[in-house]
This record gives sequence, structure tokens and C-alpha cells, in this order.
Amino acid sequence: MKNYIIKPIRSIKKEVFVPPDKSISHRAAIISSIASNTTKIFPFILSKDTHATLNCLKNLKVDFKYKKDVLEIEGKGLYFNKKGQVLLNAFESGTTIRILSGVLCGQKFSTYFDASASLRKRPMSRITIPLRLMGADIKGREKNIEEYPPLIINPVENLKAIEYTLPVASAQVKSAIILAAIFAKKATKIYEPILSRDHTERLLNLFKADLVRKNKIIIVSNTKKLISPRKIFIPSDFSSAAFFIVLSLITPNSYILLKNININPTRAGLLKVLKRMGANIKILNKKDYYEPYADILVKSSKLSATVIKEDEVPTLIDEIPIFCIAASFAKGNSIIYGAGELKVKESDRITAIKSNLEKVGVDIKVEKIFIRGKEDIVLKIKGKQNLFKENGKNFMSFSDHRIAMSMIVLAKALNSESLIDDIGCINKSFPQFINLVETL
Repeated sequence: MKNYIIKPIRSIKKEVFVPPDKSISHRAAIISSIASNTTKIFPFILSKDTHATLNCLKNLKVDFKYKKDVLEIEGKGLYFNKKGQVLLNAFESGTTIRILSGVLCGQKFSTYFDASASLRKRPMSRITIPLRLMGADIKGREKNIEEYPPLIINPVENLKAIEYTLPVASAQVKSAIILAAIFAKKATKIYEPILSRDHTERLLNLFKADLVRKNKIIIVSNTKKLISPRKIFIPSDFSSAAFFIVLSLITPNSYILLKNININPTRAGLLKVLKRMGANIKILNKKDYYEPYADILVKSSKLSATVIKEDEVPTLIDEIPIFCIAASFAKGNSIIYGAGELKVKESDRITAIKSNLEKVGVDIKVEKIFIRGKEDIVLKIKGKQNLFKENGKNFMSFSDHRIAMSMIVLAKALNSESLIDDIGCINKSFPQFINLVETL
């Protein structure tokens, strides 16, 4: 795809609607497919990633229809009506392959679960190891003591309950274990030292699963039947809203009102961090549903540097690229501890962020340290307060949707036009992003 020209913006005064939450859309579709009765999910985001999930469900003989932002899924119970071996492809969606694998380990057929070239490079032992402890017959392609897609999953007579401490704070890993635990004979206990997104737990409670949380322990018992709530409203995606939040903060004389945004505290950690930096952000019209959501009013602000601790990272893991843009405009030195997980996302986001920010003269350092006995990464960013005077640059997306959108936000605040090499990757999560930005 040819380079995309990014024109600077001088002021924004706009009400913005961003798409429905992608993380919840994946989970709602998967859980509805193994529930009893029909579930209407609205609005449902159709992006490359969620399309991968729907394509897998189609190959599993799940009946659904999509019309005008409404996905209607006909659930027929915990077991898919398939025999033999099923061929599935998650394409670039890590959420699809990791979460759906938990369900597939409890099925009565074999699965060959493939992925695109980029997802074939992402680690899978974080799900295969605990699932094998549960008695699942699941194995990935082995390379240098790690496992990667494709995954081969064979049926077993029974899954067993386990007690498991999550070695990494990962909502995808936790969700895979939780969904497999529904099929196990006794109660599985998952200890979560650092809390990660709890969308799966909230949805399963909505579907009357036998799941409880006691402090940092999740207890999941065998569930004979998931009962559909019939309708599920999906709030707007906080990760998508984050780009517009930061753009409004760093653009002078601006405000943006974002409507119906998911403000789940395990997901919207960036709000707390930005407020700590002095951001003028107000939460309006809050509504409590299975997920809390609200309108968010953001106004231009002078930001000061902050420190993000390791236990905060899971609540804003997808927002770290756009946080780095905010930190680049802030006064002082911002520090992010526990950033190592960024190296195994759609790209090596550490390298992508560093190389792009250095083009505009931002001082960014990457340091290796040991946290809790394991090697991790610390990012240090020295804010450049006259950054808005910098002329435009040629930015690289690294074929990563969140890097591409973050660089577009940065470029919008510079003094002259910039280029970015690829915006096609944005369709992975936010197909409407470019059109929405251009309306500003």
C-alpha cells in the first residue's frame, strides 16, 4: 500500500463515536456459540480480527447472521456438532487462537489451528502448558523451547481441574484456562498475582457460568449449560478511544467528547495514568452494566511525566504505544516498568516505538532489568516540550495497527505534513480510524 500523507491539525472540537469493543466482541461471539438459545450481540465490530473469530465459528458449524452491526448467534450447547478433524485459521488474531483453544480442548473432535505468518511468530506455550496440565492434548510447533502456531488439538475423555498461578499477566491465557475449566469435572483455581482484563469473567457470569472471584483467585466449576442473556450490548472500545484521548490532550485549544466508552478498571488503566500526568479528563453519564461505560470529555492539557509500575501494565498493555506519544509531549522523564510483553505483540513494539520517536528527536532509552527473578524491559522517555514545532517525518507502521495509529496521532501534532508507510494494518482492529481522523 502506498504511503499515507498525514496533515497536521491545529484545533479539534468534536463529538466522536468509536467502534464497539474488540476484546468483548471476540469473547461474546465465542461464549454465545457454546450457550443454549440465540444471542443478539450489538453493536458488533467487524474487523480483520473479529472476522477471523467468526470464520472459525463458521467452520465449527455455528449458525449466525450479521446485519447492521447486530450479530445473532444460534447457540446449541457446549459441544460443537463436528466430527473428524477441523481446519481453522486465526490469521493475525492472537485473541482468536488463544481463547478459542480453551473451548476446543473440551470438544470431541480434532482441530488443526493455523495462523498467518505474523501470528506464527507469537508464543503459545503460555496456553499449551496449563491446558496440558488439565489433561488436554494440545501441541504447537516447537522451536527453541517455545511453541508456536499451528496448534494441533485432539479430543480427550475428560479434562481435569487444576490450581494454577499465572506466570504472566495475560487475559488471553487466563481466558483459555477458564473456558477449558467449564469442561473439567471439578473446580479449577486460577491465581492471578497481577490483575488483567476480566471481560471473560464478566461475560461468563452474564451467561450463568459457575464462576466466582475471591480476591486474586478465580474459581471455575464444571458448567453443564451456559444460559444466554438473549441480548448483549457492547460498549465502545477504550483502546480505540485512547488515540483520540491523547490527540485531544496534545492539540492546543481542543476538546473531544467520546461516547459510550468502556471504562472497566482492568482495561482503562490509561485514564488513571493520564490524570496523574495532569490530563483534563471528565467521566460523564456513567452506566453500570456487566461492563461499566460512560462518556469521556477530554480537553487540551499540559502534561507532566509519570512512572508506570509493573502491576499497572496489564490494564493498559495495548495503550502503551499511544501513552508513549503522550509522554513525548510531557514535561520530565516518564518511565514504564515491565514493558517486555511489548516485544511479542503484532510487532516488536519496543523497537517500533523507539525508532519512530527518535525521528522527531525524542530521547527514549530501553534498559533490561530483572523483576521478580526474570528479565524484563524498562522504557524511559524524556518529554520534548517543543515537539509540536518539529517538521513532519516519514514514519513506519511495522505492519502493526497500534503503532500505525499512534504515529498518525503524533504526526497530527507536528508542524508540517508527515508520511507513514502502511495503513492497511489498521483494519485489524479499527477499520474506521482513518475516516474518523479525517473528519476532525
